[in-house]
Parts: sequence; C-alpha cells; structure tokens
Amino acid sequence: MIINGVFIDDTYAEAFGMKATRIVITADNLTWARHAANAAFGFATSVIACGCEAAIECELSPADTPDGRPGVAGLLFAVSTKELAKQLERRVGQCVLTCPTTAVFAGCEGEESLPLGKNLRYFGDGWQMSKLIAGRRYWRIPVMDGEFLAEESTGLLRSVGGGNFLVLARSRGQALAACEAAVDAIARVPGAIAPFPGGVVRSGSKVGSKYKALPASTNDAFCPTLRGVAKTELTPDTDAVLEIVIDAVTDADMRVAMKAGMDAVCGIGAAGGIVRLSAGNYGGKLGQFHYRLREILA
Repeated sequence: MIINGVFIDDTYAEAFGMKATRIVITADNLTWARHAANAAFGFATSVIACGCEAAIECELSPADTPDGRPGVAGLLFAVSTKELAKQLERRVGQCVLTCPTTAVFAGCEGEESLPLGKNLRYFGDGWQMSKLIAGRRYWRIPVMDGEFLAEESTGLLRSVGGGNFLVLARSRGQALAACEAAVDAIARVPGAIAPFPGGVVRSGSKVGSKYKALPASTNDAFCPTLRGVAKTELTPDTDAVLEIVIDAVTDADMRVAMKAGMDAVCGIGAAGGIVRLSAGNYGGKLGQFHYRLREILA
C-alpha cells in the first residue's frame, strides 16, 4: 500500500488492556486550570517508569463544566486499578489541590469507581464538609484562598494503551513536522491522548536488553546511527524515525485516533520527506489488541 508516495508497512501496532479514568479540572480561568493539569499529568509518559500515562484530552468551556467555569478534561491510564488509584490520588493531591482557584470533578462513569475527593478530604483536618447533590457527593476542603471542591469519586474505565505508529523520513526535521501534524489531528479525537512530550517519542523501544535489569531498550533496528553495525529496518534514504504512542478509552477511539494521525502524515507525503509508516509490535506476545496499519487506512 502506498498513499501519497508513503509506503505503508504490512504490520500492526500491538496494544494492551489498561485501566483509565477521566477527570475535569476547573479554575477561575483557563490559565490556572491548565497549570494544574500540566503539573498533575507531568512525568506520565510511560507505565514502564512513570506509574501511569496521562495528558490533557481537551479544553472545556464554562457551559461544559459542572461549576460553570473554564476547565480541562484529562485522561489517566495505568496497568492496574490499584496503581491508577494511587497515581490519581497523589497527582490530584499534590498538583490540583495545591493550585489556586481549582476544583476537580469526575469526568466519566464506570462500573467501578476510584477515590477522588474521598481521601483528599482529610487534608481539611476535620473542617471538611460534604454535600450530596443529585446523588453525587462533593467535598469542600478549606484552603487559604477559600475552598477546594472535589467530587468524591470518578469512574473506572477498561481501556487500551500502547497503540502506535512509526514515521520514517529523509530527515529529522521532516519526521518532526509530520509528527506535529499527526499529534494535532489526534488531539481532535475524543477519548484519546498521546502522552509523550509533545505527543512524540524518539526513543522507541524493544522488549528486553543485554542488561538483565532493563525490561526494555533502544529499538536498534530503527536507529539510523546503527545502520551497518546492527540488523536494520531502514533503507538508505531514511535518516530519522519518530514514534507516536496513543492511549484510548475504547478500541474504536484507538482506531479513529491512529487513522487521524496517519492520515495527517500521509497528507504531507513523499514531497515532505516521508518515506514509510510502520509500527511497533512484539510478535503478538505483549498485548491482545493488534491494529493493522493497512486495514485502518484502507
């Protein structure tokens, strides 16, 4: 398959099941809602070392938030319910509770729930108060600029993590420009995030390492500086490879997000220096979700 001069490898992205939640952070203005969200979702690129994967999903107008203030919705993903609950409590407690003017609310419903304000209320040292509105409990925690309002819990979702595709280009600048276009397209897909810095990964990995302590190591087959000394997947006209990793609430969201991102790259095409699209997989041993690039783009 060739689209706009870009060869599409006959391969698949291997993704795996995760647990996720969505939260809504509001503030007196969008600037402070983003400050809180950026802090809360920082250091959340990969579950390999960060505990969770998280990012802002979208900005919300006052008409779309529970308290009628501007805000942002964010998604957090982890490999287990226990780890997701721990990461959620720590990040909201340290980064949203502490941020001037903010409040936090559930952003989804689920078959199960995760504590949101339920445990954070104890920061109120006995002065915290709760109120039940339409069957939902909210906690009012006194802080020095007034009150921090937190909904008691948020929903737990069964989700998909690790969808991906690789952009192979003639130069690093051309690969990055294509990935920036892909990330912009993915950002318009509800229910999906690209959790790495700017949504782009340069350090794609393979499973395992020559060093026993490492569960993953550099994907040498796609490293241009190793061409000629290691088995390579790169043709002579490829000098840079960048990866887009996607987490999504549902399988359908993942497919839409991957297609949006790959369509954006193919729109730039060979004229923009793009040589191929490929994907990272582990021979089907890691995850139960297999996203075939040609099938998604067909």
